[in-house]
Amino acid sequence: MYLPEEWAADHERRRAAAVPEETEFATKPELARRMIARALKADAPCNWVAAYEVYGNNSKLRQWLEERRLGYVLAIASDQRMRWPDHEQRRVDTIAQSLPKLAWERISAGSGSKGERLYDWTLIQGWEEDGWSHGLLVRRSIEEQPEHAYYRFYAPTSKSTLKTLVRVAGQRWQIEQAFQTAKGECGLDHYEVRHWQGWYRHITLAMLAHAVLVILRARGEKNSRRSGSAQRSRTTPPAHSPALARMERR
Repeated sequence: MYLPEEWAADHERRRAAAVPEETEFATKPELARRMIARALKADAPCNWVAAYEVYGNNSKLRQWLEERRLGYVLAIASDQRMRWPDHEQRRVDTIAQSLPKLAWERISAGSGSKGERLYDWTLIQGWEEDGWSHGLLVRRSIEEQPEHAYYRFYAPTSKSTLKTLVRVAGQRWQIEQAFQTAKGECGLDHYEVRHWQGWYRHITLAMLAHAVLVILRARGEKNSRRSGSAQRSRTTPPAHSPALARMERR
């Protein structure tokens, strides 16, 4: 849980809400680092990290991920600067504006509630170190007046392709969609609590309920596909049935 700095420094407020004494103020990038560290310690499979600007703009988090050889596609602000092989520091929006029209490719970043999330994308390779590539990924909307989004990436050179990085960038929307589903179906944000433990209990139960629903839905879809396949196999006549043979002779 993100505890705002004003809360963390208010002893009366902390005591009333039963905030543990050992809990101190931590920025969102620091909390993200702790979460990822717990996941790695638990041997959870993790090859990529995707996040929005508040995380991508944080150089300490990026460096921490690189030290652990974790690939990332992190959104960054347009005024962020990047170092290139010539050691020049340039703003990322300036880099994107200098690109020719042929540099862009229209790719789907995954399906959404209104269909495929289509954008124009371009990949600008930065520099390579020990088989890992740094660079810039840029997304451009397909409206008449397009908007741009910028991403730093760090990836094994063999996997630093445009389609792979777009796929990773699109995973963040699926995570946000999962939160929206959990809010709508399991009441993730419908808590009325005044204490630290109460909040954690509510969130834990809501997320557990959401996980159960996801598993049941996946099993139902799998069984439905199996049932449909079995039904088709029963209703489709054999390739060399007598009926087909008579039709062929006619």
